Amino acid sequence: MELRRMTPQHPPASPAKEQPVTPEALREQYESGATVDELVAASGLSYGTVLNRLHDAGTVMRTSWQTRRMSQDPQARRRLAAHLRTLYEQHGATLTELAAAAGESRLAARRLLIEAGGTPRSTQQTLRIRSAARATERQKLALSLRARYEVGATVPELAEQCNYSVATVYRLLHQAKTRMRPQHRHGPADQKKTRS
Repeated sequence: MELRRMTPQHPPASPAKEQPVTPEALREQYESGATVDELVAASGLSYGTVLNRLHDAGTVMRTSWQTRRMSQDPQARRRLAAHLRTLYEQHGATLTELAAAAGESRLAARRLLIEAGGTPRSTQQTLRIRSAARATERQKLALSLRARYEVGATVPELAEQCNYSVATVYRLLHQAKTRMRPQHRHGPADQKKTRS
């Protein structure tokens, strides 16, 4: 009895069948540019089975026109995919912005990004990138205001030139660690001196 328990009940699977063709694997290949016919030939599955598995994986199917266009000019597609990846990774663009730049849907833009070796971000990651970019731009502005202040511009002048409030300009100058000039005393401070 014990010897029977230790012996395997099923023969080991052949190497060719160890890796089943999953719907997700088919979707990934399809979104990378493979046609349904190519997936049928590579997987050994029937045309209908490949279609069913693609649908099971939630694949958005291309039109025949899109497939033709993609196959006719693969270099243009690679260039577009690389451009979208640059926008996404170096400039913090969202998938919606990539779709607008490519003239495609968000899903198509996502496919192009993946084809170029990019990795889609989560919403939180995008928000962090955007926040860091805004902080960098704000720091640049603060340093620019400091340079103009140090050569003689006043805070009200800077506020008017940049279309910011005086308080915002003060905050930016302090952020840039600007050494502020002494403030002049006006109005009530002078009146107190005359009364005493």
